[in-house]
Amino acid sequence: MAVHVSQELRRLAPQLRYEPTPKRLRARLGDTPVLDSRRAVVLWEPNRFLPLYAVPEDDVLARLEPLGAGDVPSPPPDPPSSPVPFSPHTADGERLTVVVSGADGGTRLGDAAFRLADPDLAGYIAFDTDAFSWLEEDEPVLGHPRDPFSRIDMRATSAQMRVELAGVVLAESSQTVRLFEGRLPPRTYFPADGVRWDRLAKDPLRTICPYKGVAVYWRAPGLDDGRPVAWSYGPPEPSFPEMAQIHGRIAFFDERVDTFADGEPVQRPRTAWT
Repeated sequence: MAVHVSQELRRLAPQLRYEPTPKRLRARLGDTPVLDSRRAVVLWEPNRFLPLYAVPEDDVLARLEPLGAGDVPSPPPDPPSSPVPFSPHTADGERLTVVVSGADGGTRLGDAAFRLADPDLAGYIAFDTDAFSWLEEDEPVLGHPRDPFSRIDMRATSAQMRVELAGVVLAESSQTVRLFEGRLPPRTYFPADGVRWDRLAKDPLRTICPYKGVAVYWRAPGLDDGRPVAWSYGPPEPSFPEMAQIHGRIAFFDERVDTFADGEPVQRPRTAWT
């Protein structure tokens, strides 16, 4: 019997999932090492889409203590790596405080680690992505771990693409770049000269994508419901050079606007951004 791979992956979502990574993984708090491992796994808690790192407790350099009533979580960065907080957890285990030694007596990060109870991951500790800075080999990690089963493809297209909202054209071009990313809907990135900037206004929202960098957003005042309708990547925000094909281009939430390809309407996808 043939297997529809993406449906099979969705079927596994209620389970605790992991995949070993061959990369050397390190985490630091400021200049102080927190962990150093060549036995890390990428971990998905049940019904969570975005992954975490977990390493054997033997590879943790900081001190781990049971979470105390007075232990305060570290404030999330701006922007955070995920809209879903590290805690509460959907897997069984023990919430931990990470104690990082220092000249000032050290720092306590409440709820920054989690000891997994699953026997297949006995001895593994998951860590809050946002509480520390990370290196894979000698390269900094931006945002949460990358999904080893996901990839990004970008393809230039001459299709005549148009975006409207409430009957008003927001962007139109036959020189767009289509971005295909795993099980997510394809996204269309418009060149800046194809965008009606007079209909858009900058939104304060910023998010991190571990594949593309930091995104900035735009609203369509008077046309939208107050939520952002478009975003872009690239300098001056942190970004990855391999994403240069979309740097400075604008993509729209097809869930929130009306999109047309060669004059034909594109069905609005239903996603978490609908």
